[in-house]
Amino acid sequence: MADRTYQFIALVAYFVVMLAIGYYAYRRTSGHEDYMLGGRRLSPTTAALSAGASDMSGWLMMGLPGAIYVSGLIEGWIAVGLTIGAYFNWRLVAPRLRSYTETAKNSITIPSFFENRLHDTSRSLRVASGAIVLVFFTFYVSSMMVAGGVFFEVAFDTPYRTGMLIVAAVTLAYTLIGGFLGASLTDVVQGTMMMIALLVVPVVVVVSLGGVGEALEGIREVDPARLSPLAGAGLTGASVVGVVSALAWGLGYFGQPHIIVRFMAMRDALSAGRARRIGIGWMVISLVGAVVTGLLGIAYVNRIGLDLGDPEQVVLALSQALLHPLLVGAIFAAALAAIMSTVSSQLIVCSSAFVEDLYRIVRKDASPRNLVVLGRVAVLAVAVVATVLALNPTDTILGLVAFAWAGFGASFGPAILLSLFWRRLSTWGALAGMVTGAVTVILWKQLGPQILGATLYEIVPGFLANLLVAVVVSRLTHQPNEEMEREFAAAARGARRAPAA
Repeated sequence: MADRTYQFIALVAYFVVMLAIGYYAYRRTSGHEDYMLGGRRLSPTTAALSAGASDMSGWLMMGLPGAIYVSGLIEGWIAVGLTIGAYFNWRLVAPRLRSYTETAKNSITIPSFFENRLHDTSRSLRVASGAIVLVFFTFYVSSMMVAGGVFFEVAFDTPYRTGMLIVAAVTLAYTLIGGFLGASLTDVVQGTMMMIALLVVPVVVVVSLGGVGEALEGIREVDPARLSPLAGAGLTGASVVGVVSALAWGLGYFGQPHIIVRFMAMRDALSAGRARRIGIGWMVISLVGAVVTGLLGIAYVNRIGLDLGDPEQVVLALSQALLHPLLVGAIFAAALAAIMSTVSSQLIVCSSAFVEDLYRIVRKDASPRNLVVLGRVAVLAVAVVATVLALNPTDTILGLVAFAWAGFGASFGPAILLSLFWRRLSTWGALAGMVTGAVTVILWKQLGPQILGATLYEIVPGFLANLLVAVVVSRLTHQPNEEMEREFAAAARGARRAPAA
């Protein structure tokens, strides 16, 4: 009972801090652009940690360590792919997108950027991309609700649905009142908590096992193949497909709205350099911590005969077994932070897709105050739908996240890259590619294993199909436009120098 009291104290303190930050952001949010994009005034540190925390989600503290625990280092290729993808996302996309979204009629959402960048008067591109955001993010938010329910099951022995509803309620509260700025500022605290937790837990486990050598020997006792990045199988067809699939997670970065919207919200394009160094540093530390913790869990669980029913609970279980209850509560809060940081960011993007990209098409004269109110209603609606979907989960946390990640990466990734770096992209090319990417992901998820005899991650065929279709259709439909040419050149210049004002 005393242990639970300490854990409860830590968790309540965390909830109070999150709500206080949400209230602080509320006091600084005065209009629609503030609610959706924080007034484009994020510092490099805030942008970097917010992008990282909203990116990593519950899979960093639960899904990835669980996958490493079950399969070994072959799952570590996911971390390698993500690091490479994140680096190039910050290096290539961040400065150009920050500049171009301001040049293209001050676009504050990804769908509105596509429309303004390509001068699409049909509105079809904006509607299609807004719909894709709502569909895939509803599943993404639902996956985080599942993670929240699982968290409370192992941490406090509460029913899955009760825990899920607690996570939904608290996250919804500070997101509703704080908007984008609230989500970004809470991400900074949450990202720091996640990194510290993934430093502390593996160190404590190594000490308890008697050192690095003993830890490695403990893993070998269970299965030497789990220390092999190719699962001890050599370069077989299955292992190659597995490595390619894991590395392909990095492709997803170019199309994740909740991540790249942080680029749009930076103070200026030159902030991207400093933000990249901070963000990649945080990411490497956190991912290495997650991978090492999953590996060490193999040795520790076997050594003491711990009953680990769900592999995705390995970080939480190790914390409970080795740390003081108050520190356990802090680790639990960090795991919860990983979940809630992503949920809040995704809810804001869903809200902006509904209000900015769908509602404003039919109500151009809506007042800023009404748009903020409607934005909060949209946050509530998406949260309710996602919660209903999470009531009876049918997949692992990592599996649910993987599908939504692939959906966005294959739908928006090529369109973002081509919009920023290829002058000849056309409206119909972008639209055809986007739809092709989304459909390919959905179909490949169902049919891929039957085609290859191995599971190639659906983002690979989806991304490639989108890119091919977008280029081919654009070459057939592109028409020169002097204004678009001027904007393209201005965005390129703006990405290389600080704004005049």
